[in-house]
Parts: sequence; structure tokens; C-alpha cells
Amino acid sequence: MIKLFRGLLVVVLCCAAGMVGAEEKNILVTSGSDRATPIAVVPFGWQGGNVLPEDMSEIIGNDLRNSGYYAPIPRQNMISQPSQASEVIFRDWKALGAQYVMVGNIVPAGGRLQVQYALFNVATEQQVLTGNVSGTTDQLRDMSHYIADQSFEKLTGIKGAFSTRMLYVTAERFSENNTRFTLQRSDYDGARAVTLLQSREPILSPRFAPDGKRIAYVSFEQKRPRIFVQHIDTGRREQITNFEGLNGAPAWSPDGTKLAFVLSKDGNPEIYVMNLASRQLNRVTNDSSIDTEPFFGKDGSTLYFTSDRGGKPQIYKTNINGGGAERVTFVGNYNANPKLSADEKTLVMIHRQDGFTNFKVAVQDLARGSVKILTDSNLDESPTVAPNGTMVIYATRQQGRGVLMLVSINGRVRLPLPTAQGEVREPSWSPYLN
Repeated sequence: MIKLFRGLLVVVLCCAAGMVGAEEKNILVTSGSDRATPIAVVPFGWQGGNVLPEDMSEIIGNDLRNSGYYAPIPRQNMISQPSQASEVIFRDWKALGAQYVMVGNIVPAGGRLQVQYALFNVATEQQVLTGNVSGTTDQLRDMSHYIADQSFEKLTGIKGAFSTRMLYVTAERFSENNTRFTLQRSDYDGARAVTLLQSREPILSPRFAPDGKRIAYVSFEQKRPRIFVQHIDTGRREQITNFEGLNGAPAWSPDGTKLAFVLSKDGNPEIYVMNLASRQLNRVTNDSSIDTEPFFGKDGSTLYFTSDRGGKPQIYKTNINGGGAERVTFVGNYNANPKLSADEKTLVMIHRQDGFTNFKVAVQDLARGSVKILTDSNLDESPTVAPNGTMVIYATRQQGRGVLMLVSINGRVRLPLPTAQGEVREPSWSPYLN
């Protein structure tokens, strides 16, 4: 017996189901994709005195790398390091195989920093993008992410998601009966973490509202799971549910007016939707199986969810007004925790092809049905997708510790994210914040 829906069953703690056989209907893809585009992000010139606390070009390069679209050229390989457009010698970058080169210059001005940057196509020797941005020393990361966003959108036509944020939960155990749970918010890459909530009881399933100003989560502070909504700026909290049994897995509707979640108040885990203004509660599923992990489609009326109604955990979709459920996944003997890309062409999930502990992050093309495995680790859980659909952050284990990993949706990039000490889990990506 193993845990059935691994995210939810941290809350349930006692639900389990056997895993059997695999129904092979679609295609499993296990190989990666072609190479990323070489790009040179040259160290930005700095006209001040003291060394800056953040390296803008390094942050920009890392952002572009994390997308899986671009491969930054190492600094030690750079033949020259111009900081102005007029200093760019294109033959240097052609010799290195760079397809694009970015230069920039930082100038102190009245207690602020003025940053000018330019991006060039090396083959055509034409300027692709130029701009400027200003801010304080504390905003160096913000300005870096902004430049990466602008560059990524110019080159790909896809809005950049590097200025977004991430939620996650840490658990630090000091003794057998003394564990501190902390809800953190950070940059998408794990930097600049701030604490939003601390508790001696578990915190689970944090989720950003579509406005990016509120979050929903499950807290055990009353010694039983209950759902709360918290305003990020003020810290004001509101308890949303107080039903008997399980209260878990909150998911926001696209317009932020409703929450879907799982209740077992009638004895079995089922999915409900609440109108937050009226507190009207509607039951969506009604089945003897375990239904959990709801996720709204962008139309606001479709819910994807995990269920074992077919004998093993698979992903289904249904209308929030109820009715029949349509099965979505068929490859593998376990598919759970559904998330959708922004264009709803790709389903991101936790997938198991065989074995009992071989849980990986995978993506399914919803039109073709093909499934591609993105990770090479085991015990992966809680995938969350960037608002532009190019990256996934998930929780896994490394050297006996819970950590967060980032993987590009095309499978080219996979790397750990720096986070606080302790067990790290339950990541959630913010929407666009501007």
C-alpha cells in the first residue's frame, strides 16, 4: 500500500490505495529536445565605486537559461567584454558561436542606478532591443528580471515570467515534538525569501490568487485542516472552511471569485466550489472514489482533478456544475496533481510509469496525447507552472532532504533552487504581477 494522492494525503495521512497495471493508450516520450540558442550576456559596466551587491548580467543570463530556450556563454570564454553598443565587435561573438549578445552599463544618479542595455543579433549585426531602467541598489534583481523579461519576449514572442514570485513551505524539526513550519514567498528562482506565516502545525497547499495579492492555504493550527485566505501586503487572514473531516487542496478560479477544494464532510473526499462573496458551496463530484487536487481551466467552468474511480489514480475533467467526468490521462499507472500551461495545450502532472516509488514530473500534449517525462529524480511532487508555460518548479528529495527543483518545459534545463534550511515543499508559482 502506498499513498494515493501524494500531495493531498499529507493532509489525509491515512488514505492509501494499491497500484496496479498500466493502461497504455497513448505515447510515452523519454528523450530530450535539441540544443538551446547560444547567447552572451556580457558583464554590465559599472561607473560607481563600491562593488554592487548583485550581478545583473549573471541574473539575466540565469533567467534566460532557466527558460530552456537559451544557453549563456561562460564569461571565461568571452574574447571581449564591451559595455556599450559601440564597443561590440561582432567577429568576437561569431567566433564563439553566439547568436545573440547583450551589453549594459550601470551609472549612479542621485541615489539611484540608471541601467542602459542593448541586445544584438550577431549574424545580422543588427540591434534587436534597447532600453533603460532605473531603481535603487535593493532593486537590482527586479531590474535584472525586467530586462530578462523584455529580452525573452522580444526574441520569442512569449511574455517573460522572470519577475514573478513563488510560495513554498519549509519544515524545520528541532526535536521529536517541535517542528516549525514557515510559509515563504521569494523570487521565482528562490532569492529574497520573506516569511508570510509561521506555525508549530503543518501548512499545506499554498496558492496565489489570480491578482497576486492574496493566497490560500491549508493550516492545521486548530489541530485539524482548515483553509485560510491571507492578504500578502497586510497579513490579514480569513478562515474560509470549518467543515468536519478533510478541508484541503484549495484552487482559485481564474477570476479569483471562487475557490475549489476537497471536503470529506460527508465521509468521502469530494470536490466542492465556493463563491467567496456569498459563501455558497456547490458540490462538484459525487463518487465513491477519492476525488482530489482540483485545478481550474481558464474558462472558469472546467475543473481538472485526480481520482481513483478507474481503479488507479488518473486525471479527469468535469464541469463545475457537476455531471459526468471525462478521463484525460491514459499513459502510466499513476497520474496526479494536474496543472495546465497558460495556453491549455499542455498538462503538467506527477507521473509513474512503473514501480512503486518512481514518481516523476511529466507533461502531456492534450491534443496528441503524448507524454514526456521531464525529470530524472524519484519521489517528485507538487508541480507548479510558470504563467507563460515555459518552466516548472517541483518538490523532490536530494540526499535525504526535501528540496525544490526547476525544469524547463522543453526538458533542456534541470537545476535545484536555493531555499531556506530544513525540508522544503509545496511550491506555487505566482501569476504575472505587472
